[in-house]
Amino acid sequence: MLLSAHSGLRYLVLLLGLVVIAYAARGMITKRPYDSRMRILATAFTGMLDLTVLLGVANLFTRTFYPQLAGHLTMMALATAIAHIVSVVQRRRPLEQRTYAPHVVGTLVVLAIISFGILAIGRPIVG
Repeated sequence: MLLSAHSGLRYLVLLLGLVVIAYAARGMITKRPYDSRMRILATAFTGMLDLTVLLGVANLFTRTFYPQLAGHLTMMALATAIAHIVSVVQRRRPLEQRTYAPHVVGTLVVLAIISFGILAIGRPIVG
């Protein structure tokens, strides 16, 4: 059950990541001021990623460890750290200095790392 929940949440993480990128890109293109929706979307993305990591760690205690998991764990820890760094940097900036660009770049990087982490254990990214 843990493995199914952990694996299934990847679709929500990927979907939320794409929503964050789309919203942030739209904000950049239209030159809109940074708003609370961006913060909420980024927080939801990071929170969903955290939940997936938590289920993954719980999964470690219930299954056999195999060598490919080391690459998966490393990639996912890196992706989670980057997602948190982007959120923290944005939160610490004064509101008038916040921009959408860190969310676009940071989330693209996070999604790329997540994709490599999924591939590291021989699973398809979607499907």
